Amino acid sequence: MSKNAYTQRALLAPAATVLLFAIIAVVGWLSPSYTTGLLIDCLIFSIFALGLNLLLGYTGLPSLGHAAYFGVGAYTAGLMMLHVTPSFWWCALAAIGVSLAFGALYGLLSLRTSGVFFLIITLALGQITWAIAFSWRSLTGGDDGLRGIGRPDLGLGLSLQSNNDYFLFALLALALTLFVVRLIVRSPFGAALRGDSQNPERLAALGYNVWLCRFLSFVISAGISGFAGVIFVFYKGFVSPEAVGIVISAEVMLMVIIGGAGTLLGPILGAFLVVYLGHSVSSHTDRWMTILGILYVAVVLFAPHGIVRAIGNKLAIRKSS
Repeated sequence: MSKNAYTQRALLAPAATVLLFAIIAVVGWLSPSYTTGLLIDCLIFSIFALGLNLLLGYTGLPSLGHAAYFGVGAYTAGLMMLHVTPSFWWCALAAIGVSLAFGALYGLLSLRTSGVFFLIITLALGQITWAIAFSWRSLTGGDDGLRGIGRPDLGLGLSLQSNNDYFLFALLALALTLFVVRLIVRSPFGAALRGDSQNPERLAALGYNVWLCRFLSFVISAGISGFAGVIFVFYKGFVSPEAVGIVISAEVMLMVIIGGAGTLLGPILGAFLVVYLGHSVSSHTDRWMTILGILYVAVVLFAPHGIVRAIGNKLAIRKSS
């Protein structure tokens, strides 16, 4: 690919991002309440997918227990709202802090392994977190969940009571998350993460602490996932052990892979596809997971690096020809 083609792709990415957010904003604001609510779900899981993508797409570490940090963030924010303060900012800070702490603890345990063993231990830690949420009824409400969580107070007279207001809030939260993730992956630290996923031995020979890079990626990824949990719990008004379960972990991993691991827009596209399919197809059949499986197989066969990379490659070929 020519240097000019690379430059065109670099200019295209910010333009595509701005266009995508503009389209989402217009559609969400003009749509009926049901569609707006569906878009809010898409935005929440886009944030979650961006968090996992930092670990899976850039560091090359697949986690099957990432719903643990999503759920921990949601439970912490809900408990803060019910028992401590209605302020969104304090609830969000506490939730992200607890998610980071869980990420640090679980990262210390998980990063003692690699390969399929890393996948298994993240799954096991996620199931342990689910068991805690299910059995600690006095704190989490058990299988009944944590209910009665109101919309937070942003201060300065800003309200999130209507779905349209909450939609714009979730859209801004996604934009902020995308900005932060972009800063991380475009930094020298992000370059080290990509080097780790491609050739960790060479990265170590260059003097980098490979384990520390992985640990920091794990913790930051957990914090972003916890932030998604905050947006989730204040929108739904409740959280149950289902938010910590393996189904959510598997779905968000599919979002990243289908959209394009290691890209910025891929997880967002994947989240919109999976959430939309989940809502639309499940209203007609109980076997919507089969449809999702077929989509995953199709992506693996025809776009093994994700939809966004496949589109980008085709555009680059046309521009360079």
